[in-house]
Amino acid sequence: MKKIFIVVCVAAALASCKQKATDSGSTTGDTTTHGNQKLAKLFDNYYEGYLKLDPLTATSIGDARYNDLLPNTGSVEYLKKAHDFYAAYLDSVKAFKREDLDDNDKLSYDIFVYEAQTNLDGFQHHLEYLPFNQMFALPITIGQLGSGSNAQPFKTVKDYNDWLKRLTSFTPWADTAIANFDKGIKTGVVLPKALVLKMIPQMQSFVVNDATKSIFYDPIKNIPASFSDADKKSLTDAYKNTIINSAVPAYQKLAGYLQNTYLPKSRSTSGLSSVTDGAAKYAYLVKQQTSTTRTPEQIYQTGLSEVARIVKQMDSIKNVVGFKGDRAAFFEYMKTDPKFMPYKTPAEVLGAFEDIHKRMEPNLKKMFNHVPKTPFMIKQTEAFRAASASAEYNQGSADGTRPGIFYVPILDATKFNTTSGMESLFLHEAIPGHHYQISLTQENNTLPKFRRFLIFENAYVEGWALYCESLGKELGLYTDPYQHMGALGDEMHRAVRLVVDVAIHTKGMTREQAIKYMMDNEAISEQGATAEIERYMGIPAQALGYKTGALKIRELRSRYEKQLGSKFNLAEFHNQVLKDGAMPLSVFETKMDAWAKTQ
Repeated sequence: MKKIFIVVCVAAALASCKQKATDSGSTTGDTTTHGNQKLAKLFDNYYEGYLKLDPLTATSIGDARYNDLLPNTGSVEYLKKAHDFYAAYLDSVKAFKREDLDDNDKLSYDIFVYEAQTNLDGFQHHLEYLPFNQMFALPITIGQLGSGSNAQPFKTVKDYNDWLKRLTSFTPWADTAIANFDKGIKTGVVLPKALVLKMIPQMQSFVVNDATKSIFYDPIKNIPASFSDADKKSLTDAYKNTIINSAVPAYQKLAGYLQNTYLPKSRSTSGLSSVTDGAAKYAYLVKQQTSTTRTPEQIYQTGLSEVARIVKQMDSIKNVVGFKGDRAAFFEYMKTDPKFMPYKTPAEVLGAFEDIHKRMEPNLKKMFNHVPKTPFMIKQTEAFRAASASAEYNQGSADGTRPGIFYVPILDATKFNTTSGMESLFLHEAIPGHHYQISLTQENNTLPKFRRFLIFENAYVEGWALYCESLGKELGLYTDPYQHMGALGDEMHRAVRLVVDVAIHTKGMTREQAIKYMMDNEAISEQGATAEIERYMGIPAQALGYKTGALKIRELRSRYEKQLGSKFNLAEFHNQVLKDGAMPLSVFETKMDAWAKTQ
């Protein structure tokens, strides 16, 4: 899922908030008409104010009013404005008596209060001193937007001019990022050296001598034929000028700063425990990313027990297929045997994912009685970011004009391994995972817009997607033991995360030790394990939400199956999980328990 848009995401450590920006089509109309009208109006005003504060979110949800703006999100002025915005609305919402509200408004109240307070709590930790990293970074997002293959539209002359203005604003953003990195150096809050080494070539990749070789020139290559010759010429000239005189120098400056100033000051340690206020920063991020009160140690222990449980299942499959050798040898066999790499072209890889979709459709209809109207498609990840990208879902627009897209990075189709968990990956990133959850939420016009388009609760959203992986057998997948092994590998991956994320940031586990632990417990290459571990180093605690949320959904399903017996309907359970959109797990459990009592 994508991108870094939320206010507090000025920090790389909060970059996972990128997904808060789920898409709508239009922001006009469909205001909630039931419940407390004054509260509804307040939430509407919050939503409108938020889009002005965070115009990249507006773009991502199809609202074109602010497509020319790029705020300087790391500046002192902007951070104060954002803080005061949340504080004022939190006070206003708390002025309503919760007990006087209907059920839907109570949910909105609880979600808003939790979200706003969590965002406010984040400001005290100065996470803006880590403005971006190798995984989630505005400089990379700008490349995606400016390529013309993302949310930024390039259909009219105004669209083209809007982007020029936005791209020009990247220069002050980059200057502020450098100033914040400097503040981090002075206060003892710096990124690990291993991450900075990845960031430098990323910035350098945007530096070109010939404007036509820049990714920002792609919209000119694809300029609509309907534009007049005069417009085509003036836009071409303006784009060449802005690329060479604005964008390239900004990226050059970032690359030079990272190489010459920041890298020598970066740290050799891997975890937050070695930076100023690191323990408090991590505790905050754990709470933010899991929306629970669980401590890092409790999460770590859950990880250890889940790893042990999944190991037993893996060993049973190894025995079923008759493999002679230990688990490590089995992993190696699955990673390297040519029969698991049957593809010759990217199109064949994409076709294999479409085949998974077709095979599970009959059972999907039995398990879901509400499905999205938003179209869906599978695409190869763009070349410029494929090397550092994971498979991901980019949400569509609520009006259906832009489909939800499942992106698959394919660097070399002949090395794409079928045992990597293709079936479980599709269930998670595509259907019924992120595509169903996000699309059904943004299509639901009975929810206030802030719940449809601005809420990302990591543990709920990623928890749902991981829970969907566990539905494979019920959906008629995982019949091939190697695909089942791949699915267990994906589940193991999320369990390993609970162990290594906490250990890296609280127990002094090194990058190298974490990579080894991951490779010892799952079928992953050293390159893959390195990218994953560096992700957890760059965005602490984000990886904890997946298992935490999935275990909660599975716990509730088991509870209600036992409680309700023959009255339990799985399709209706799934409808109840999804129908009210993302929310903190504590709010979610209270809501679901109330539903179960009515059955």
